[in-house]
Amino acid sequence: MAIRITRVYTRTGDTGDTALVGGRRVPKDAPRIEAYGTVDELNAVLGLARVFNAETRGRPRPSRWLDEVLRRLQNELFDLGSELATPADAAYEGMFRVSDAEVTALERLIDQCQKDLAPLKSFVLPGGGRVGGFLHQARTVCRRAERRILALSRVEPIGPGPLRYVNRLSDLLFVLSRWTGKHLGETEYLWERGLATHAKRKR
Repeated sequence: MAIRITRVYTRTGDTGDTALVGGRRVPKDAPRIEAYGTVDELNAVLGLARVFNAETRGRPRPSRWLDEVLRRLQNELFDLGSELATPADAAYEGMFRVSDAEVTALERLIDQCQKDLAPLKSFVLPGGGRVGGFLHQARTVCRRAERRILALSRVEPIGPGPLRYVNRLSDLLFVLSRWTGKHLGETEYLWERGLATHAKRKR
């Protein structure tokens, strides 16, 4: 499908509705809009992670590798958003749909990164560094996208690919945040059960 953007504002959404692929107009808080809107938000968070990763001093090989991974994920999320914006009655020949290939690729990345990481003995606290922190935020937005896509699937038919993709992507983002800590020198903080209680006892 050729893409040509000539105007940013159209004034057609001033009353709270918007057009899906195919032209049908729906409220801006419809489940389908919530689904691909949250995917768009996730894409924006990954963009921030790329910005801060690009500032890594000397751009070592792990930083360059991570940028390539995030670039690919951003493009895949744009494809996913397009799929979610297309209702079943507007599907067209050759349109992109998330498939087993994309899900399998995420699983391979998870396995690849896991080989470099020590097993966890506690839960990871989000944060620790700028790149890892944004990857953790991306993970939580990804989980919300999963919930929004599930809600959409209950009222409109969608294929199995979107749910499987975002489920696996959230796992990858968690692993990437840990991988970033190790390879880019960012700190990893672990949850300490009862920390506040122990602190009170020491007073």
